[in-house]
Amino acid sequence: MGTLVTGATGFVGSAVARALMARGHRLRLLVRAGSNRANVAGLDAELFDGDLTDAASLARACAGCRYVFHVAADYRLWVPDPAAMLKANVDGSVALLRAAHAAGVERMVYCSSVAALGLMKDGTPADETTPVDVAHIAGIYKQSKYLAEQAVLGLVRDEGVPVVIVNPSTPVGPRDIKPTPTGRMIRDAAAGRMPAYVDTGLNIVHVDDVAEGHALALERGRVGEKYILGGEDFSLREVFAMAAGAAGRKPPRVELPIWPLVPVALVCEGLARFGIEPVVTRETLAMARKKMFFSSAKAEAELGYRARPAMQAITDAVRWFSSEPK
Repeated sequence: MGTLVTGATGFVGSAVARALMARGHRLRLLVRAGSNRANVAGLDAELFDGDLTDAASLARACAGCRYVFHVAADYRLWVPDPAAMLKANVDGSVALLRAAHAAGVERMVYCSSVAALGLMKDGTPADETTPVDVAHIAGIYKQSKYLAEQAVLGLVRDEGVPVVIVNPSTPVGPRDIKPTPTGRMIRDAAAGRMPAYVDTGLNIVHVDDVAEGHALALERGRVGEKYILGGEDFSLREVFAMAAGAAGRKPPRVELPIWPLVPVALVCEGLARFGIEPVVTRETLAMARKKMFFSSAKAEAELGYRARPAMQAITDAVRWFSSEPK
C-alpha cells in the first residue's frame, strides 16, 4: 500500500516527499493540472492528477493508500479573493481527510502552521497550548489555517479520523520555487534589495527538518495532538543580517517604525486592484506587531524531533536562490 502526499510540487511538500522516499515509502503525489512540477522531477513516485476542490479525484487518490500526508495549502499573505483561500485551506482539507478516512487510510498527518496557534503578549515562545485570540487573528492566511486546524480537530473528535497535526514555524531552504513570503525576503536581503526592516521576530527552521518532523509524526505522534516543528527565534533584523552575510553583503541597518507604513500599505492595496501584488498590506503590518516565537519542546520530547541551526537553513536558501535562473 502506498503513501499519498498532497502539495509535493511545493516547498514543504517536496521536502516531505523526499523524507518519506528515503524511508522507503511508495509514494503517490497529488498534483494539480498545469502545476510546476520541477520539485518532483526525478522522484520515484506516481503522479496523480487531482484537486482539493474535486471530491471525486480525492477519493481516487486515496484508494489503496495506507498513509496520507496533507501538506498542500494556499500560502500567501495577500489574496484578491479571500473566499478562494478559505475554500482551499479549510474545505479542501476537510474533504481530503474525509476521503482518506472513507478509503480506510490507517493514519494521516495534517500540515497546519504556527499561524493557527496563539502568541505570547510578552514575546516569549508560545507552544501548542497558548490560547488563541480569535477576534484578533491578523490576515486571511492565518484565519484560514486556524479554521482549518479547528475543523481537523473536529474530524478527529467527532468522526474518529486518525490525524496527527504538525505546526511548522517558518521553513526556509532549497526548492522554494514560488517563493514563499519568507523566502522572498531572504532572497531580497541576500541580493541587497532589502534596505530596512521592522521590529518583529520569527522562528526559523530548515525545511528538511520540518519534513523529518512530518515523518516522525507519522511514526510516533499521537492522534489528535499538535506538534510545533520549529527551530530558532530571531528578530527580523538578525534574519536579514544572516541572509546578507551568507551572500557576502552588508545587512540593512535602518529600522522603520510600523505606523508610518500604513499609508504605504493603503497605496499598495489600491494598486493591487490593478493586478500589482502588494509589497506590504495592513494585514502584514498587523502581523509584524507581534513576535512569532515558538517552542518545539513537545515535538522534541515525544517525537525525537531535532532542528539544525537556523543559519544553515538560511545559507542553504541563499545558495539555492543564487543558483536559480534569474
